[in-house]
Amino acid sequence: MKKIFIPILMSIVIFTIFFPITTTLTTYLHPVVMVVLFFCLLVVNLAIYLFVTKQQVLIRKSLLIVAFILYTLSLLVLLFMRPSEPAYDNSNLVPLKTISMYLSGNADWFVSFYNLAANVGLFVPFGVLLAFLTSNILIRAFLPFALISCIEITQLLTNRGSLDIDDLILNVLGFYIGYALVPIVRKIVKIK
Repeated sequence: MKKIFIPILMSIVIFTIFFPITTTLTTYLHPVVMVVLFFCLLVVNLAIYLFVTKQQVLIRKSLLIVAFILYTLSLLVLLFMRPSEPAYDNSNLVPLKTISMYLSGNADWFVSFYNLAANVGLFVPFGVLLAFLTSNILIRAFLPFALISCIEITQLLTNRGSLDIDDLILNVLGFYIGYALVPIVRKIVKIK
């Protein structure tokens, strides 16, 4: 318990400080975004704390599976259930068009930051998980493209999001960053 008290407290403080800003996300995303943000903040703080203090946490495999199922369900809610349900009748098949628009300053800075960071960061855990599940380089290379393509096409077909090649690029980048973080994760997490 001592191992996680400090990162939990840090996460609560940071989340509370930024709460007025982050609540604006609920105007166009499902309120579950707040839970996902806190969970991600907690995991990052815990990982940094364990890495810096050279400690390791033991996690039961069953708890890890449940956490990933809940995380996946939360992301599906964020991807397919929006409170205002705007009409998504646009698509972007031009690589880097949306990313350039966000980086150019032509969009609200917080919306730009959230969209870029979330499209990468929210998929990092899946890269870590996939790296733990298989060492097959072909599966690691192509499964993220297949999974994210299915999500993007489903968003288009259900009119619950827009098909955007930049989302595919950023989400897959998140998987690959997850692969790169596996050596660090192995130092701080032991699965029982």
